[in-house]
Amino acid sequence: MAYRNPVPTVDIIIELVDRPIRPIILIERENPPHGWAIPGGFVDYGEAVEVAAVREAQEETGVQVDLIEQFHVYSDPNRDSRKHTISVVFIATATGEPQAGDDAKGIGIFESWRIPTNLCFDHDKILRDYWRYRHYGIRPRV
Repeated sequence: MAYRNPVPTVDIIIELVDRPIRPIILIERENPPHGWAIPGGFVDYGEAVEVAAVREAQEETGVQVDLIEQFHVYSDPNRDSRKHTISVVFIATATGEPQAGDDAKGIGIFESWRIPTNLCFDHDKILRDYWRYRHYGIRPRV
């Protein structure tokens, strides 16, 4: 009997703390699905999710992050059209000038009122939850 299990991923909401309003970094994806996304990716076998988050942030944005907290887990089977994934989302801080790397075609720094509309996966929901948490202290419901 072959088992089919969801694939673990991480997403990292990176706040730039050397800017006045603490904007976040988004990447423009080079590979399908195309559009803007929170930096992140797949957890490698034998890798802790915290290590994967730091690695993915570095690979895609070129900045060193400090993980501040585990924000929430998103597991809707339809969140990624390619396969069923479970994402552990972290909030992190960084300084400096991000550079697009790995599978990022482009990179952007955005305040809450300037977020692109063509977000991939369920990142619109994740960012709505994040802004609500940041502005009002309300965490997403389970």
